[in-house]
Amino acid sequence: MSTLLYLLRRIISTIPILALVGLITFLLIHLTPGDPAAVVAGDNASQEAIEAARHRLGLDQPFLVQFWHWLHGVITGDLGTSFTSGRPVLALIFDRLPITLSLTAGSTLVGLGIAVPLGVLAAIRRGTWIDRVTIFTTSLGIAAPEFFIGLILVLVVALNFGWLPATGYIPFADDPLEWFLRLVLPSVTLGVGVAAELARQVRGAMIDVLSRDYIQTARAKGLSALSIIVKHGLKNAAIPVVTVLGLQIRRLLGGAVIVEQIFAMNGVGSLAVRAVFLRDLPVLLGVALITAVVVLFVNLLVDMSYSYFDPKVRQA
Repeated sequence: MSTLLYLLRRIISTIPILALVGLITFLLIHLTPGDPAAVVAGDNASQEAIEAARHRLGLDQPFLVQFWHWLHGVITGDLGTSFTSGRPVLALIFDRLPITLSLTAGSTLVGLGIAVPLGVLAAIRRGTWIDRVTIFTTSLGIAAPEFFIGLILVLVVALNFGWLPATGYIPFADDPLEWFLRLVLPSVTLGVGVAAELARQVRGAMIDVLSRDYIQTARAKGLSALSIIVKHGLKNAAIPVVTVLGLQIRRLLGGAVIVEQIFAMNGVGSLAVRAVFLRDLPVLLGVALITAVVVLFVNLLVDMSYSYFDPKVRQA
């Protein structure tokens, strides 16, 4: 019962946050140069046609009135209609959301698959050449931009060796194998930065945990090194790592904008880029809102995971 009340409070607390995200996005869009009505009216349109388009789109109304109409639509489940395509914004986003979510999930798995064993090994071999190499490589991973990593992978892995497809996306329902193969390179591109950041967090957390008294007691009892690391070490070191992983989700969603352009994946990032150039305000607002919902949902999962990793949190 207490868990349900906690979840309900957290969900209610997200409502003003989402409204604030919408207001800030609305304000920033209106401050940027350009006239959406002129884009919708078309090239060489007369001033009368532009004014007619502005009136039709509701852009001639005061700022707060426009924002209230949009907010009212969000409350009723309507994110509006795209200025350029005429389709509902929610349908446009949901058509492309599986691509971005698949990329984000794949990048997270790549990051965890590299970071956990690398960070644990560096912590166990602290001060050795393995530890120094890990610190050096993670520094490179943090510093390297996603577009550079992506272009290198396309040139070497896809074009030179032909091991994996370079561009495009195939839905899972159409061909699971092809879906997986086309996600490998973009997932690695985004996952390298996540792995570098998480590996450092795993290393630091494991070094701290392995110096605790209960680890020494476990060793004195004759427990195997694997048991000590997995059962006592990783679980107690997980909270700071999970916290950083939750923060990395925002980085992945932002990086997806660039990676989707490199690998020609028509996800939410590509939709947002197109909406920026066309000044498609409803689509931009919808993307910002859905992204905020995903981030808040991930933060909620991170908070809930604390009770699993730390019994004190569960008791509280």
